[in-house]
Order: sequence, then C-alpha cells, then structure tokens
Amino acid sequence: MSKKIIVTGCNGQLGRAINKLMAPNTEYELINSDVDTIDITNTAQVMELARTVKPYAIVNCAAHTKVDLCEQDRDNAFRINVMGPKNLAVAANEVGAKMVQISTDYVFSGEANHPYREFDEVHPMSVYGWTKLEGERAVKDFSNRYFILRTAWLYGEGNNFAKTMLRLAETRDKIRVVKDQFGTPTSADELARAIAYLVETDNYGTFHATCEGECSWAEFAKEIFRVKEKNVTVEAVMTEEYMKDVPAQAHRPMYSVLENYMFEQTTDFRFLPWEEAFAQYAKTI
Repeated sequence: MSKKIIVTGCNGQLGRAINKLMAPNTEYELINSDVDTIDITNTAQVMELARTVKPYAIVNCAAHTKVDLCEQDRDNAFRINVMGPKNLAVAANEVGAKMVQISTDYVFSGEANHPYREFDEVHPMSVYGWTKLEGERAVKDFSNRYFILRTAWLYGEGNNFAKTMLRLAETRDKIRVVKDQFGTPTSADELARAIAYLVETDNYGTFHATCEGECSWAEFAKEIFRVKEKNVTVEAVMTEEYMKDVPAQAHRPMYSVLENYMFEQTTDFRFLPWEEAFAQYAKTI
C-alpha cells in the first residue's frame, strides 16, 4: 500500500517540485491541496482532511511569503504562517503522521558574519520572519514527529528572482542589483530531494536546507546572465542606494547564509553547490 502524503501549497514552487519528484514514485500517493481546496487556518477543515486521508506525512508548503505585504497584513500573515502550521501539526499528531514544515532564513537578524547554524540565536526583523518563527514554535509544541527545514532564496517553477532578471533583460542592457545582501540561491528541486530523504527517517528536528556556497544578489544576477548568455551589465549597488528607487517596507537580512550543519552531522544527504543546481534549473527556463 502506498504512503499517503498531504502536500499543502501544492501550486507553489516547492509544491510543484515535490510533485515532480515524488508523484511518479508508486511508493507514495500525494494528496495535493492549496487555498482553493483547503483553508489551513480552519481547524475543522484540516482535522477532517487528516482523519479522512490518514496520511503518512503532511508537508506544509503553504505560507504568506509576500515579505513587504506581511508588514501591513499582520493578522493574515499570522493566520497563514502560525495558525496554519499549528493546525497541521495538531492533525498530524492525532493521526500519527510525520510533519514537515518549511521555514526561512528570515528567522535570523542577518547581522552575523558567519553562516548560521540551526541552534544559533533567532532574531527576526520583520513580520514575515516573526510569523515564520512562531510557526516553527507551533509545530514543535503540537507535533511529536516533525522536520523543520529552513531554506532561503528559493527558485523553481513559478515567479522568482531568476525569471525576473531574465524578463528585465529583454528590455534593458543594464540592471541595478544589490551587492551587500548575502545568501544562497536554492533550487526547489534540491529542497524537494531533501524532504523526500528526511521523511523516510526518524531523524526529527530542525534543519538548514539550502544549496551549498554563498553569493550576493548581484553575483547571482551575473551568474544568471552568464548561464543564459544574456549581454546585460549588472550595476552592483548598496541596499541603501537601491531603496531610494525601490523602497521596501520589510527589513531584509543582510547576511543570511545558512550552514546545513544538521544534514552534514546526522545524514549522508548533501545539497548541490548553488551554481551547479542553478545550471540544471536554467535548462528549464
């Protein structure tokens, strides 16, 4: 009998990557849901789904990820990013399912000068980061068997930085990109691989889950244009200068490189270097 896995937020970049990877595998039966089929903030709906399906695991890819909008939309961000994971964790616990929660580099302040490990002090600087951290805490409080995966700079099938850069390149020969924010571009396919690996284990806990290496947004943009052979000049600017033209409401972490410490210490799973993962993705766009 195949293992049933509920995937919330199935139409997002990660949800699509999970389906591409796991749906063809006859070991699994994916029960996909998104905002049009289930409201994860509705306790009764979530419980009914879990009791009906009796899943092996619940993978929560649903989130309010519009970082600037979260600043104005605090209540809705809280409902989706905190109450949703809490409901899913309670439901997972009741039916004996494993719980997978996706979190973010935004739980950190971004003021460090070294890659963050899983047990470093958290200090979110935005409503988005705060709600995602509270979502982590809710999962820990209400689920006995959970995997929390913090990722960053995610791209996949959907809207993302790489596609934005390529779209701008169609009409511009020079593009301004910030050079003083550092992180790790992470392929949704690589994150899906990590989830598929972990969900078959009892190695519960919090994991950092990004591709290997680090770069600035400007360096990422240059790599996008190099790989796609676009003759575009990247004008690397400081965040302060960039925000004069494109003001942002939410604080961005300046340095949010995550070290995949727990993967390295407790598993034999390894992420690809970000350049290699992007080269694979670039063939699809």
